[in-house]
Amino acid sequence: MRRILPLTLCTALCTSALQAASFDELAYYKYLHENPELSFQEEQTAATLAGTLTDAGFTVTEGVGGHGLVAMLENGEGPVLMVRADMDGLPVKEDTGLPYASTARATEMNGQDVSVMHACGHDVHMTVVMAAALELLERRDEWQGTLMVIMQPAEERGAGARDMLADGLFERFPQPDYNLSVHTIATLPAGQIGYISGWMMANVDSVDITLHGVGGHGAYPHTAKDPVVLAAAVIMDLQTLVSRSIHPAEPGVVTVGSIHAGTKHNIISDKAVLELTVRSYSDEVRETLLSGIERIAVKQAEALGFPEDKTPEVVVKDEYTPALWNDPELVKRGVAAMRAELGDAALKEIPKEMGGEDFSRYGRTDAKIPSFMIRVGTVPEPLWNKAQRGEARLPSLHSAFFAPDPEPTLETGRRAITAMALDLLSVP
Repeated sequence: MRRILPLTLCTALCTSALQAASFDELAYYKYLHENPELSFQEEQTAATLAGTLTDAGFTVTEGVGGHGLVAMLENGEGPVLMVRADMDGLPVKEDTGLPYASTARATEMNGQDVSVMHACGHDVHMTVVMAAALELLERRDEWQGTLMVIMQPAEERGAGARDMLADGLFERFPQPDYNLSVHTIATLPAGQIGYISGWMMANVDSVDITLHGVGGHGAYPHTAKDPVVLAAAVIMDLQTLVSRSIHPAEPGVVTVGSIHAGTKHNIISDKAVLELTVRSYSDEVRETLLSGIERIAVKQAEALGFPEDKTPEVVVKDEYTPALWNDPELVKRGVAAMRAELGDAALKEIPKEMGGEDFSRYGRTDAKIPSFMIRVGTVPEPLWNKAQRGEARLPSLHSAFFAPDPEPTLETGRRAITAMALDLLSVP
């Protein structure tokens, strides 16, 4: 069943769904921002997007790899261009103070009740791709080929692209000749586009470490084996992996993002659980970091005299995201098209980073499809100017305070994607 839109937005959104030329991207964005859904739970978001694309005339298939959807627009002979956006929000309580701030709540996979926010800009991604798709529909006399719009679930879990591909994305639908995508960036002003040729984002692994101890009374630590002390030793030792185990010129990150143990001041717990994120670029560095994590956990337990039946468990989760490669030739062509549309001042070459994006998987199939993800600036001009003077700090992605300046952000992203699409699908 499709989501019933709030009365305040229904007129603008329902009209635009039927008439692409009157699509109100700002209203659409605010609606998506107010109504985020967690990874694997994007049912209503997908239904809203599917309804808009179907009513506009696209051929839409829902339920691909979970809540993913594929919308096709055939326009004669020519290349197949895939444009992808992601749909899921994050378990973050929004603190932006915006009139359209999210107050949504949901139940996480672990059973925890959480607030939900589009703290990574997926609402921007969806709106930009939707707006570009509808503009290309209206301008189909200017291009020739097939437009393939992907709305992907579960990017934050590193699973959405994998699941859509496993569900036959490039077998059930035409295999693209080119892949494009957009991602917000919290370190560029709204109105600018960041780009990079070659490696852009890192391998991402999630690792769980369970440290088994022997519980006891806090006053008698000699009668127990304290997993919290072991956790402290492991955490500090993990910091040597990047500094002492890999080449200084190779990037790597090992971050312990969560540690849970114990129930009371004077009770030594019998278990501590650590959750890690591990970032790398090369396969060699990735293997060094992952094997090093297990070695440190096991050997520290031995050093502290933990019995063999309490050996730590180290699990590398299946939420792996491979590093993202932007095809240099496609980047060159795309930047030229964006520069012609937006001007030199709007384009900025940026460095690679240790964030991750499973858009990378679409270019890593056997076909090695050329792929290019752009970064669209989001920072409001007044905040940007204050930050340049050292008077403010810019909220990062995944922050409760992340608040894109919507109008210039959306317009710039739409124009950038549309310009590249028109170039790639240009009439011979």
